[in-house]
Amino acid sequence: MRNKLGTSTLAITPITLGAWAIGGAMWGGNEEADSLAAIKASIDNGITSIDTAPVYGMGYSEELVGKAIKGYDRSSLQILTKFGMVWDQVRGDFAFERKDNDGVVRSIYRYGGYDNAIKEVELSLKRLQTDYIDLIQLHWPDSTTPISETMEAMQRMLEEGKVKAIGVCNYNGAQLEEAEKTVRLASDQVPYSMLKRKIEQEVVPYAQQHELSIIAYSPMERGLLTGKYNSAYQLHEDDHRNNYFKQFDLKKVAQLTDHLTEMAAGYNATIAQLALAWVVRQPTVAAALAGARNARQAAENAGAMQLKLSAADLRQIEKWLAE
Repeated sequence: MRNKLGTSTLAITPITLGAWAIGGAMWGGNEEADSLAAIKASIDNGITSIDTAPVYGMGYSEELVGKAIKGYDRSSLQILTKFGMVWDQVRGDFAFERKDNDGVVRSIYRYGGYDNAIKEVELSLKRLQTDYIDLIQLHWPDSTTPISETMEAMQRMLEEGKVKAIGVCNYNGAQLEEAEKTVRLASDQVPYSMLKRKIEQEVVPYAQQHELSIIAYSPMERGLLTGKYNSAYQLHEDDHRNNYFKQFDLKKVAQLTDHLTEMAAGYNATIAQLALAWVVRQPTVAAALAGARNARQAAENAGAMQLKLSAADLRQIEKWLAE
C-alpha cells in the first residue's frame, strides 16, 4: 500500500516512519537497540518508507537507519532524507541552539547553498550506507540563498541518479511557485494535524492545482494527540516538548482526546491510530510521518494504515475541532 508523490515515479507508504525521535538528545534520548528494533518492526509491518535528516542527532539518526536496513532488499524501501540544517559552521539563517548527544551545545543554521547541498547528500549516502536516496528534501527555507540555486543543486543530484525525487519542507505557496520555475517538485513536508491546520489556507490549494503531494509531519503533535501527555505528566528535562506543548490549551486538548478515545474504541483502534488515519484522509496528503521509539509503537503506527474512517465520523471530528 503506497501513495504516489506528485508526478514523480516514487510512491511511499501512507504511514511513514519519522526518525527524528530516535536521533537522541532533543527527545530525552533513546536506547540504540530500541531504535533499531523500531525501524525493523516498521518495515516488517508494512511501513517501508523512512524519513530522516542529518540534523537529527547530528548524523546519528541516519546512521541508525543505515544499520537497520542492512539485510533488507533496498529496492523495497523508500529512504527520505534532507539537507540544509548545518552545524559547526556559521552560514545561512540562524535557527536555534541544541545539545547534541554528548551534551555539547550546537548552533544550527538553515543553509541551502549549492556546494553545501551536494556535500551534505554525499555524507548522508555514507551514513545511510546506500548509493541513492529516494526523496531528497530541503529541510527549511533559507533566505540567504536564492531558491533557484538550491533547486539547481537538487536537479543535479536527480540527473546523477543520487536521488529519485525532489521535495521541500516548510515551504509556503509563493516559495513552491518560485522553486518550480527550476525543478518539478514531488512533495512539500509540512506540519499538519487536527490541532494545526494552517496549510489548508495556501499550501493545500497550491498542491491541488499543481499535482504536488503533502507529507504531514507532527500528525500526532509529538505525542499530544495520543492522550498520554497532560499537565501531570513529567517529560525529561532535555525534551523539547516541554516548550512545544505550551502553545496548546491542554484542557481543551484533553476534552478532544476524550472524544477521540471513545470513537477509536468503536474501531478497535488507539487514539494515535485515529489521529494518523484522519491526516491521511485529508486532500493531497500522501503520507503522515509517525515516530516510534520501540517495536511496539512501530507496530501500532502500522495499524493505522488499515483504519478507514467513515464519512460520518470524519464529520463528527470536524464538529469537535470547531468547538
